[in-house]
Amino acid sequence: MKVKVEYLGHIKNILGSKREEEVEIEESSSVTDLLLILSEKYGLPFKKTIYERSSTDVKPNYIITVNGYLLNQLDGVKTKLKNGDHITLLPIVSGG
Repeated sequence: MKVKVEYLGHIKNILGSKREEEVEIEESSSVTDLLLILSEKYGLPFKKTIYERSSTDVKPNYIITVNGYLLNQLDGVKTKLKNGDHITLLPIVSGG
C-alpha cells in the first residue's frame, strides 16, 4: 500500500528539498515502520535530526500528523496506517 508523506520547514532541506513523496509500505504498517523506511532511505541526516531506530518517538522539536491528527491524539508511533493516508513531518515552530 502507499501513503503520502509531506515534509515541512527545514526538514525539506535535510531531505534535499523534497516537499512530498509517496512511500510504499506493507499492510498493517505503523508510523514506526514508516519512520524506519525513511531513516534507511535518507540515512544519517534523517536519523540525527528526526528519528533513530532505538527511539520510541520522533526527536524533540518535531511533530507528525496522520490525516491531520497529531500522534498524541492517536496511538503514537504505534498508529496503524492505511492505504492513502497523509502523513506530515514538521518542526515545532516557536517564537516570541
